Order: sequence, then C-alpha cells, then structure tokens
Amino acid sequence: MAVCEACGKHAVSGQTRSKAFNTSKRQFKPNLQVVRVLEKGTYVRKKLCAKCIKTLAKS
Repeated sequence: MAVCEACGKHAVSGQTRSKAFNTSKRQFKPNLQVVRVLEKGTYVRKKLCAKCIKTLAKS
C-alpha cells in the first residue's frame, strides 16, 4: 500500500474542477520513494515520503 513508513501519509481523495465547474473524482498521492536508512547499525529499506527524506538529511 502507498503509505509512508515514518509519518503515515497516504493517498487522499478529492475532486478536479474544470473551468465550467464540472467535477470528477481524483486521488492526491504522496511522493513515496524507497530509501536505504541506517537504523541501529544496519541499513534498512523503507518507503518514505519526500518530506521525511528531507528531514532525515537535516539530522
């Protein structure tokens, strides 16, 4: 499933709006990427969103 393993961010449903104000359903998906993270001395593969990867790089 498309869920960030750090923050739990997932797909959210919404609507697209045309100029004539017609609606159609759509999904807003998080920017998930598979990253190797050093955890307790070993590298672990995790699915993280871009925002979580950015905060890991800061620390």
